[in-house]
Amino acid sequence: MKEMFDEKLPKYYLVKKAIVENIDNEVYDSKEPIPSERELMETYQVSRITIRKAIDELVTEGYLYKVQGKGTYVKTDEGSNNLFSITSCTEDVLKLGLTPSKKVVVSELVDANVKRAKALEITTSDNVYMIGRILYADKEPLNYTLTFLPEKIFPGLSKYDLKKESLYQIITEVYGVKITKARRTIEAIGAQDEIAEYLDIEEGTPIILFRCITYGIVNGREIPIENFKCYYRTDKFKFYIDQVR
Repeated sequence: MKEMFDEKLPKYYLVKKAIVENIDNEVYDSKEPIPSERELMETYQVSRITIRKAIDELVTEGYLYKVQGKGTYVKTDEGSNNLFSITSCTEDVLKLGLTPSKKVVVSELVDANVKRAKALEITTSDNVYMIGRILYADKEPLNYTLTFLPEKIFPGLSKYDLKKESLYQIITEVYGVKITKARRTIEAIGAQDEIAEYLDIEEGTPIILFRCITYGIVNGREIPIENFKCYYRTDKFKFYIDQVR
């Protein structure tokens, strides 16, 4: 390993270069953490500060990600989803060959405030179901979704166990609503407060926020049926767009 550091380059940069080479050659198993700081210190004969600087830069550059209390992992393209498709989160996890599970953290009937009423094209005197759920993939939190649905379109929705059942399956099969399209906005934000807690990440960690209005056919008319915000961990999920000319 001494020859590696004979080069007139910063040691942290050379450690980065070696780790990237191991990533490219698939030396590290993406399902297991890379060697610990102490192991890397012994391998490359450098200080803890040097290792941390190399790792932190590789996290920033998108090669690695950290899981609190577990270690540092290699980012892969396995968890990717087409932005143009309208699928349930459960379907997305199953497509990855992982086991989905959900935790419902809030489920109640609330008044539609001005913002929700405008998005769902209802009045502020209407009630909406507010449902907050954490989605897990192989017991690791993937996203947190806060959903609002009009009670007058989905009466009795609260009786369904959304921990076990797919919301979109209930919408289509029980209520007979055909989902037609969705309008999404996407932004990068830092995880704060309960969102960071739900996703098991540190506050300030970059995440993706989706804001969405979903439309469906109700009594022969296409109207908004759902308004939600979904917070995605960027170390667990990626999105892509297929473009044609």
